[in-house]
Amino acid sequence: MALEIDKIDFQILKILQENGRITNLQLSTEIGLSPAPTLERVRKLEHAGYIKSYHALVDEELLGLGIKTFIQIQLDFHKNNTVQIFLEEVKEIKEVTECHYVTGQCDFLLKVYVKDIKAYERLILDKISKLSVVKNFQTMMILSTSKKESAVPLAY
Repeated sequence: MALEIDKIDFQILKILQENGRITNLQLSTEIGLSPAPTLERVRKLEHAGYIKSYHALVDEELLGLGIKTFIQIQLDFHKNNTVQIFLEEVKEIKEVTECHYVTGQCDFLLKVYVKDIKAYERLILDKISKLSVVKNFQTMMILSTSKKESAVPLAY
């Protein structure tokens, strides 16, 4: 049975998405509850799966990851368990940070970060092209990103 969430829970989720390092005392002040019930609500949201984890958002360019791409993957469905095989293989590729099962002209959309074009070439030649159930793939280089939200939109 899913946890029924109310307006205060949505406020907590919104605030934590914006600042996962906020103290329980600060959070309780912002939502207008005392610290104990605030902490209880956060724990219930975590336990119910509404809050999956807490992360630091890092600057990939400062870390030397200058090439960002999307790779559209089309699978070869001539094998049993094609999707599962692909998912198991792609989990082993550390440069792939997102893997989405999609509709349209491809089956999966991967988001990839690498240091430079040589690293991207190695990724394609040594890993992507060797995935056993891939029929074909197409790369889209990300030139710039004008909007990148880590928070999901919440309706109140």
